[in-house]
Parts: sequence; structure tokens; C-alpha cells
Amino acid sequence: MSHPGDGRAERLQKVLATAGLGSRRACEELIAAGRVTVDGRVATLGDKVDPVEAVIHVDGARVVIDAAAVYVALNKPAGVVSTMDDEWGRTALADYVAELPHRVFHVGRLDADSEGLLLLTNDGALAHRLMHPSYGVAKTYLAEVPGPVPAAVRRRLLAGVELADGPAAADAFRVVETSGRRALVEVVLHEGRKHIVRRLLAEVGHPVSRLVRTAIGPVKLGGLKPGRTRRLTRPEVAALFAVVGEGAVSTARDHAAGAQARPARDHAAGAQARPARQPASRGDATSGSGRAAAARSGVRRQR
Repeated sequence: MSHPGDGRAERLQKVLATAGLGSRRACEELIAAGRVTVDGRVATLGDKVDPVEAVIHVDGARVVIDAAAVYVALNKPAGVVSTMDDEWGRTALADYVAELPHRVFHVGRLDADSEGLLLLTNDGALAHRLMHPSYGVAKTYLAEVPGPVPAAVRRRLLAGVELADGPAAADAFRVVETSGRRALVEVVLHEGRKHIVRRLLAEVGHPVSRLVRTAIGPVKLGGLKPGRTRRLTRPEVAALFAVVGEGAVSTARDHAAGAQARPARDHAAGAQARPARQPASRGDATSGSGRAAAARSGVRRQR
């Protein structure tokens, strides 16, 4: 695994320490214990790796060591369009990530009227897998609908209903709370057809008045406030790689290729993000626990 001819090659323990796995001595102990693999092989002390190209796992969890890789969570407010730049001058996603050192693109979309979790990254390989329906990455939503919601609605949604563009079904459904003629329901599904949650609930007689995405796979919205961003933690990034399979490989080439995943209008927008038209911060990290409770509280505060 040593690459003496590669000018970028560095000692594995140094690369791991730089990635935040501990001191160099602690990382040497990880390597000596056989807990580190590089490109599918168990690493040994003395190995050198390319910190841009190497695929490293510690205890089976993917460790992203490329300093150019960016993984961000955004709580998209209602009224913001899911594009990096908007030809009509509406508030767009670039307004919230203009201060990032690297250009990113969004992983999937939320319609302008919907709110909640969006992921942004420059990792093209991971983004492709997260968006592709064959990987079955679940998305979780909280929806305000007319109440009460009878048990038959859950049965219909899980069994599947026929929509104009074909059948669709929820992976999971539950009523979170009911208050008078209003209900808050949680819907989990892995496909991403346009307005799929709104169309599903309308089809069963409970049109959505407000929709918030609270999770994408293992990453939770938690207490992140609307309009705020945060960097994903190392365990969150590792969990995303795990949920799409260990074959996901992130390299500098993937970062460049990621631009192809953007809509053509975004790609033509140029290399610089627009100056922010409204304040946006990368603070407010969240633990990810109590997803439904935190989102439910947010729904109440913003009504």
C-alpha cells in the first residue's frame, strides 16, 4: 500500500490523525491492531497512502480524509427554491452556503413550499447513490393534514395507491398527534418523484398544508433552525456511506464530476456562489436525537 512514487503519499497514521481519529500514536495503535483497511486491505504500520484517492475504513466505518470533501446539512425554509441559482432572483440555496470554501451542489430537492433537511456536497459519487432509487435511501417527513386520520389511511398508504404516474407506497406511516381538526403525521418513503408525499396524502383524502423533511437516511434535521446550515459529523458521513453500500468511493475526480449532477441552469451559473441576500450561518449543530419531537416543536413555533 506504499506509494513512494506518488508525491501526495503520506504516512497512514498522519492521515488518520489529521482526519481527527486521535493522536498519531493512537492511530498507530489502530493500525497495529488491524482495525484499519485501505482500499479493501488491512493496513500495516509504515504504509503510505494518497489522502485524496485512498478509501479508508476504521472498524468497518468509512473515513473521509480528503480535505476538499464537503458535507453540509441545511434546514431549507419555505419559499426557498431548490436550485443553486435562480434566474428569477428568488432566494436560492447558494444564499446559504456562499461562505463555504468549496463549491457544492444539492442532493435532491424540496419543492419551494416544503421545508426541512437538504444535503449539499461536492462528493459526486455519494450524491449519486443517495439520489438513485435503487439504493433505497429513506426520507422521513412530517406533514400537517386535516384530522382525525383513521387507521385505514395507514393501511392504504402502506399497501400502495395509484397515482397519475404510477403506483406509490409509503415505507412507514404513523400519526404523531391529533389536535381538533388538525393532525401531524410522519411519512417515510425512499422514492423521490415530484411532490410524492403531497400527492400520496391527497389521494387518501388528507391534503398537506405544511411539509417538513426531518431525515435523509441516518442524518436527522434535529434542532437545526430554518435557514441554518451545519457540517455533517464524521459518524454521519460514515453512516451515509454505509447506507448506500461500501462500494461508494469518493475521490477528487468525483468532486469534479459532481457538477454534472446539477441542473443545467445551475451548471451554467458559474463558479462563484452569489452573495447572500439574507443571513445564513453554519452553526447550530444538532445531536440528531428526538427527530419527531424536535420537528414537531418547530412546527408549533412557526405556525
